[in-house]
Order: sequence, then structure tokens, then C-alpha cells
Amino acid sequence: MKRIIGIGNALTDILVNLRDDRVLEKFGLPKGSMSLVDAPLQRQISEATADLPHTLSLGGSAGNTIRALAKLGCSTGFIGKVGRDSTGDFLIRALENLGIEPKVYRGQNHSGRCVSLVSPDGERTMATYLGAALELTEEDIPAGIFDGYDCLYIEGYLVQNHNLITRAVKYAKECGLKVAVDLASFNVVEENLGFLRHLVENHVDILFANEDEAKAFTGERDPMQALDIIAAVCELAIVKIGIKGAYIKHNGETTHVGILKAATRVDTTGAGDFYAAGFLYGLCNGLTLRQCGTVGAIAAGKVIEVIGTTFPEEVWDEINSLIKQVKSQKYLF
Repeated sequence: MKRIIGIGNALTDILVNLRDDRVLEKFGLPKGSMSLVDAPLQRQISEATADLPHTLSLGGSAGNTIRALAKLGCSTGFIGKVGRDSTGDFLIRALENLGIEPKVYRGQNHSGRCVSLVSPDGERTMATYLGAALELTEEDIPAGIFDGYDCLYIEGYLVQNHNLITRAVKYAKECGLKVAVDLASFNVVEENLGFLRHLVENHVDILFANEDEAKAFTGERDPMQALDIIAAVCELAIVKIGIKGAYIKHNGETTHVGILKAATRVDTTGAGDFYAAGFLYGLCNGLTLRQCGTVGAIAAGKVIEVIGTTFPEEVWDEINSLIKQVKSQKYLF
């Protein structure tokens, strides 16, 4: 693989640092989940947290992954839909500035936003108003949209749009692309289980999941058993197990990779997205699975040290320095 195109909800993130979890309880938001909300509810949540520290950044699961891949030097593109507003203008310009090919359409609603509520322990709970992002349909996926790419990366939050994903994987496979999916959230998996299982068994080559998502997908609590089930239906299975690292299975062989211990665990927003970016970067550069997992762990370990998913260039320099050591086999987890 050399060129990766992502498809996902084109969102702007509003990250809020909570003092405690009472806001989650007040609005019935399961901690660690992603919940779709309407505009009035998102406005109520924003008003309830207006006095708390917050930051604004580019967001969306696939958007985070593709942006990180671009920063690592990969050739990338992104498919999504935004509103005819300044937020949509900002998102397209930001993609172009990063060298990401924007295949971004304009919808009728306002651009989507994700309020990411960060608990004191670093866990994030997302209340997402999709807005124009929800208007992306199968009609926005022409047959030649994947020309020149080698891999289609799909965020799990998008699988609720069954017709869109069915069209995307059909054309991707017809163009010879690998298909990678990140399951993204256990509650989305539970709500779309039948469709997801059919998708993975018939079209997916690479599947990323954490413990909760793997359990929701397979029904197995033990991550190793879940890994085996996933690996039986797709080429490459990755199950992340928090501070214990990740299990990777390919061609009957299982590899365990540890984590990069973060200096401070500030915010888990984007950790899974950046792990996928690091892992896919490794595949694009012909690295071993252990090396791929190590690069993924490095990217994830660095993003949880900051609020949001944007950090200074010196951090990217540090990441690239560590990757050079990984490539020389001097730094492996």
C-alpha cells in the first residue's frame, strides 16, 4: 500500500475538560461512548459546560487518522461532506494545507460538530451532531473516486449508513483496494452488528478494534478469543487491550505489541485513530507487524499527552525520530 483514502464524518471537534462526570449522568451519556445527538441537545450540553476549558480542532475519526498519516508523510485523501458555512471552509482549507486530497461535498445543513467531553481520568465521551456530514450518501461515491489509491480506510461511526458503505466497498474492491475498518465504538457495533459482520466477512481486509468493540462484535469477553474469531474472517486483525498493548493476528500468527508509556495521560481523544494511522503507515512502508504495532503505539501514546489531536511540530519530530529507530529494529515494544 502506498496511498490511503479515508471516508468518514467530516467534523470539527470541541473538546471540553470536565471537573467530574456529572454532566455525563445529567444527559445520559455512557462514559467512553459516542452518542449521536440533535442540534438542540448538543446546544444544551454546550451551555452546561460553557464555563469549562475547551479547545477547537479538526476532528472526525477517519479525519484524525488521515491527518496523522499525512503528517507522517503518506499520500492521502479524504471523503466527506460539510455545510455551506465557514466551518466547512475551514475544514477543506485545513485538509489542503496538509496535502490531503479533499473529496469533500457541500450539504444543506450546518457542518457537523463533535463535543468531546474529557473526564478527569482522560476518558472521552462524545456527543456528535452530524449535520451536513450525515448527508453523505452512496450517490456521492462515483465509480472512479478511488483511482490511484491502494487502501480505503472506513471509520466505524459511518457504518450506520449501510447503503453508503456498501457502495464504497464495492467500488474499492473493483479498483483493487484493500479495505480497512476501525470499529470505533462498542455501542455503534451493537446497533449495526448484522451489517458489520457481513461487511467484515465479505469485504474487509484489515480490522481494528479495542476490547469492548471486539467483545461487541464477537460476543467473546476474552480478547484473544475475539482476535481469533476476527482473524478467521479477515486478513489482518488488531485488538487493542489498553495499557497492555495490542494483539495482531495474520496468517495464523499472533503478535503482541506493548505501549508507549505516556508522560501524562491527559486525553484519550484520537488514541485509536492515531494508532490506526501509525499501523497503516507501517504497512505503507513495508514494516513487520511488530514494527507496525510499535509505530501505532508511538502515535497513540503521544496523542494522549495533549488535549485534542493537534500538537506542535516538535512532537511530530520526536515521533519521526522514534520511527527511524523502529525501522532500524532498535526500538520495538
